[in-house]
Amino acid sequence: MLKAFWSALQIPELRQRVLLTLLVLAAYRLGAFIPTPGVDLDKIQEFLRTAQGGVFGIINLFSGGNFERFSIFALGIMPYITAAIIMQILVTVVPALEKLSKEGEEGRRIINQYTRIGGIALGAFQGFFLATAFLGAEGGRFLLPGWSPGPFFWFVVVVTQVAGIALLLWMAERITEYGIGNGTSLIIFAGIVVEWLPQILRTIGLIRTGEVNLVAFLFFLAFIVLAFAGMAAVQQAERRIPVQYARKVVGRRVYGGQATYIPIKLNAAGVIPIIFAAAILQIPIFLAAPFQDNPVLQGIANFFNPTRPSGLFIEVLLVILFTYVYTAVQFDPKRIAESLREYGGFIPGIRPGEPTVKFLEHIVSRLTLWGALFLGLVTLLPQIIQNLTGIHSIAFSGISLLIVVGVALDTLRQVDSQLMLRSYEGFLSRGRLRGRNR
Repeated sequence: MLKAFWSALQIPELRQRVLLTLLVLAAYRLGAFIPTPGVDLDKIQEFLRTAQGGVFGIINLFSGGNFERFSIFALGIMPYITAAIIMQILVTVVPALEKLSKEGEEGRRIINQYTRIGGIALGAFQGFFLATAFLGAEGGRFLLPGWSPGPFFWFVVVVTQVAGIALLLWMAERITEYGIGNGTSLIIFAGIVVEWLPQILRTIGLIRTGEVNLVAFLFFLAFIVLAFAGMAAVQQAERRIPVQYARKVVGRRVYGGQATYIPIKLNAAGVIPIIFAAAILQIPIFLAAPFQDNPVLQGIANFFNPTRPSGLFIEVLLVILFTYVYTAVQFDPKRIAESLREYGGFIPGIRPGEPTVKFLEHIVSRLTLWGALFLGLVTLLPQIIQNLTGIHSIAFSGISLLIVVGVALDTLRQVDSQLMLRSYEGFLSRGRLRGRNR
């Protein structure tokens, strides 16, 4: 892997892409230390350590710790992801948007523009909600001396957070277009990973003081390593459907006759269902958390909190649901069957047309079931391990774990494809990660 990475750096274009990605991510981390004007960070961090502040944990996780610092990126990129979920639903139910989505690159560009506008608008609403109901509550409980809740402070918070979201979207687009990997996923990835090292060091300090058991910590680390290995294997697993193309004779030339396959991944949806489920869970938590004196709203927030059994159960159900929905959107058996028939291809033993469609639907539904159960297990198991070991000082969850593994593999695939184009041995070559040269 180190050799392949060194080979990647030898290619000027790829080296520029890698350096640009690292530079943008570094700028993102720098923004984490630019606070929102007028906010008392010490009081916010003290509140988040209490039981009441714990409901903000999932928001803080996806913002990469920016929420506890209440930086210009306090809301993270989740408003944009929530807007993307809403837009995907609208595309399936609004005929005009559905027609637009089928108009090729130009239609996708317009839909992406609508999504960006929706993400910024949603961020403005969340920023105003935080400024009025959270920061400005109880006479400005979380404000610095000299600041008071009112229209000017609300305006400052909204403008700061909207600017932060717009800047994050711009960074994500620069990475996607000119860097390596998906910009949105990499920003979430960087926010999660950068928090792990100080948390691990803090846990080691707790071991020295006797607050954390060493054996439990080693068991916890062993589980993380095994989980990484297992997830990498499952992410690479696929079912290959054989395809045979009919032989055609045109003059003295023979066309077709090749045998190939259709790869269908066990987890075709990747990390998207978990990210979508987390975004949905944030909505009731976000809306109810500022009202600390309202027992009904606090009960709702606790019910949807994924650190509790009820919230964890809802999260697993949402992950399974989004796995089916996203797989259905991404994999269209009817379109594949029509494409095969158009080019003279067929699945051995299966007649072209409707039987091929039903065969592919059957295969995809079975794989999606196991993929959904896998994602549900990934969501559930880390919480159980944390409860068994008693280690809660590390923000470790199925969401963060699968995002890290999935984003890392997707990024390595992109680097690998660039290396293969230039006849270099890539990251995913035989003996390193499954899925190539089999």
